[in-house]
Amino acid sequence: MNVLHRIEHWGDTHHPVWMDALRIMLGVILFLKGVSFIGDTDYLMRLVGGVRFDILPVVLVHYVAFAHLVGGLLIALGALTRFAILLQLPILIGAVFFVNISRGFSALNSELWLSVLVLMLMIVFLIIGSGRYSVDTYMREHER
Repeated sequence: MNVLHRIEHWGDTHHPVWMDALRIMLGVILFLKGVSFIGDTDYLMRLVGGVRFDILPVVLVHYVAFAHLVGGLLIALGALTRFAILLQLPILIGAVFFVNISRGFSALNSELWLSVLVLMLMIVFLIIGSGRYSVDTYMREHER
């Protein structure tokens, strides 16, 4: 059994039920953030690279919106949770260390604190997995 399997097994056996509610809330927050990014793509374009039309900012805007929408839904359902979190991690690391930290550590910078909290929760769920009430567990229990 390699290290990843041992971490996955430990996470599956040490997962309280209240963590499932926390995972669902995390997924809903990410999904709603994706919806807000789609609703205001100009704001997201300013965050990732300005208003000029380069290919990298356009790709990043689409990646961020898609990853938040689909990843948030997958995390909320508990389907492919670790994979969805891996897709989200670069976005949240960029949000914490490159975008929001430039605005300072003030208590009024709620975007920074939300990004830090979401990043920490994603690391926790990357380790412990999706939990008892998830599509992952249902599929594992009903394999043929």
